[in-house]
Amino acid sequence: MNIVDSSGWLEYFAGSSRAKYYEKAIEKTSELLIPAICIYEVFKKLLTDYGEDEALTAIGHMKTGKIIDIDFGISVQAAKISKEHKIPMADSIIIACGIKHKAIIYTQDSDFKKMPNVKYFEKRKSA
Repeated sequence: MNIVDSSGWLEYFAGSSRAKYYEKAIEKTSELLIPAICIYEVFKKLLTDYGEDEALTAIGHMKTGKIIDIDFGISVQAAKISKEHKIPMADSIIIACGIKHKAIIYTQDSDFKKMPNVKYFEKRKSA
């Protein structure tokens, strides 16, 4: 199973040069899990930058995978991850979803860098 972090979804929807890192995981919908928090983050960013129509189209595509709700167990595990690794709430929830569902997380977010079962693609800063 695969989870693509919100940053990967945004690269994919933008058609950026970095989208290639996320395409295979996103397009293999039978193995795609989407934490509900990713829908929030992607929708909010696209709503802010491009408007509601663009944001709704994007999250409509996200629904082709299996949506993971934030349940009691994920909430508790995410809080522990956040405290132990000093990781923000949303990232901790995504990591907890990955652990619960034995999924690989695809991301360019450095908060995930040292976590297990993560495919991290470093985002180099422009010169």
